[in-house]
Amino acid sequence: MTEHDPPPSAEPGPPAPAAALPTSPPPATTPPVAPPTSPASPRNWPATGLFLLALAAGAGWLWHVAQERAEREARVEAEAAQQRDALQSRIEGLRRDVRSHGQRLQQADATNRVLRDELIGMGQRATVLEDQVAKLADASREGAQALRLDEAELLLTLGEQRLRLAADLDGAQRAYALAAGVLQGVDSPSALNLRQALAQERAALDALDADPRIAALAGLDAFARALPPDDAAPAQGVDVDAAAPWWERVLARLVQVRRADEALAVSAHDRAAARIGLELELALARTAAERRDADAYRAALLRADAWLPRLWPGGGNGRRGELERLRALPLAPDLPTLGSTLALLRAQRAGRA
Repeated sequence: MTEHDPPPSAEPGPPAPAAALPTSPPPATTPPVAPPTSPASPRNWPATGLFLLALAAGAGWLWHVAQERAEREARVEAEAAQQRDALQSRIEGLRRDVRSHGQRLQQADATNRVLRDELIGMGQRATVLEDQVAKLADASREGAQALRLDEAELLLTLGEQRLRLAADLDGAQRAYALAAGVLQGVDSPSALNLRQALAQERAALDALDADPRIAALAGLDAFARALPPDDAAPAQGVDVDAAAPWWERVLARLVQVRRADEALAVSAHDRAAARIGLELELALARTAAERRDADAYRAALLRADAWLPRLWPGGGNGRRGELERLRALPLAPDLPTLGSTLALLRAQRAGRA
């Protein structure tokens, strides 16, 4: 008998008759209750420990496998990176080699072009030498060559003297141009040096500016044309500022104040004489400029500057400044060194003689 079985009755009574029992449903039976589980017994602990140990060993083995796989993948990636770096460096080296080969090809091409040009030049030089030799073999041309050299010498001498004596830049340029044309018809091999020297002298002449004497003459003409006529405002008139007070403007029309030592041409006769003196000095300055006499030119302009205050005491400052600018102008150009072609030509002819 278990502890969950119902207890037996205390005293068994006599059985009741069947007719006397009331008609009622049978009593409900209670379900059996499972016995409570008892804690694991000590004899199950080794199995549990073995199971946990196997579980830990499996987990450790899985972690070890994962670590080996990760290390293997890291090594593979490192080897791949090394191979990629080596391949990249190899590609860079190939690119540098390609660039260097390209530069060498370009240098070789440039060298070939230079050699080809030199070869063509040597062929042309040989052709010219052959022509020169053929012309030198003709003795009938010797007199014509000497005549051309004489003409070139005369033109060079004429151009140099015109530039040095008269500062005639245009005449010197035309003479040197004619000499260059004459030397072009000379077949002598020594004429090459003459033509090169003449080309340098012509370049020096072409680099010169315009003749400063022309600028000085043009300035004198413009100054003479800009002078007011004699019937202009009276010499004693004084310009009054429009912003001055009214009493100053009225007194300026009645009273004139000037220095006592100022020689002012007031009368018509004095003004005409002063105007003639000014124009005479300007004419002398123009004549001195034509002769390129710098001292006489500046002295004439200085005397002309002394006539301006007598004619225009109040308005001559601008004209005096213009005369000062004209007085500072040069009359002769800065001539280059000429005569090298002429000296070379004379030396060649003297050596040939």
